[in-house]
Amino acid sequence: MSDDKKVALFVTCLVDLFRPAIGFAAVELLEQAGFKVDVPLNQTCCGQPNYNSGDRSATRTVARGTIDLFADYDYVVIPSGSCGGMLKQQYPSLFDADDPMQKRAEQLSSRVYELSTFLMEKTTLKIAARCNKTVTYHDSCAGLREMGIREQPRELLQQVDELKLKEMNDSDVCCGFGGTFCVKYPDISNNMLENKIRNIKASEADCVVAGDLGCILNIEGKLHRNGEPIPVYHYAELLVNRTDARD
Repeated sequence: MSDDKKVALFVTCLVDLFRPAIGFAAVELLEQAGFKVDVPLNQTCCGQPNYNSGDRSATRTVARGTIDLFADYDYVVIPSGSCGGMLKQQYPSLFDADDPMQKRAEQLSSRVYELSTFLMEKTTLKIAARCNKTVTYHDSCAGLREMGIREQPRELLQQVDELKLKEMNDSDVCCGFGGTFCVKYPDISNNMLENKIRNIKASEADCVVAGDLGCILNIEGKLHRNGEPIPVYHYAELLVNRTDARD
């Protein structure tokens, strides 16, 4: 239960703009776990595009706004390992040790959780969803390598009634998205994505599940262009039965 802890959802730009259902699913899961969830309206991008492009000055400006906005919450939960890694791992490195913002960035970092990790470590939630599908899971790079996310979403998915989890080959190999990487190096990105699609098809799963919308959009777009009728979901959508609109 919540013990009156204040929880905020950091929605992420991609979720807000391309698949708000993931945000609604995250809120529903947190509420099922007993929390009252705030979604601050003034939140913006985490600053990752600036950071990955080498613009530290603009990234610090974004980070200051985020640190201020989420200062009063006990937990900041993010349905994305990529954006979660930005707040948790990169924000503290943006500021010099003698800058007061450095300590505040560290304080925020200690309160940031990716959604599946939060559900597994901070709640006793039992998943009540049902999904009569065989699914295969793609490990997003930032979630896996920056946030240590591997077993958490799988354990949650295995609680879904009738769902079967079937691992693909190289589930932890990049899909080729990489934020600005796919724009800067489209040919390399596409080759990586083709390998991912081959592994997905070889798994013979009904659908693909991941924890970062960037990966989901990248994989889903390629499947669609190839004429493959394989849907791609965020794990939160399956955990609350929010898949009907995409079937």
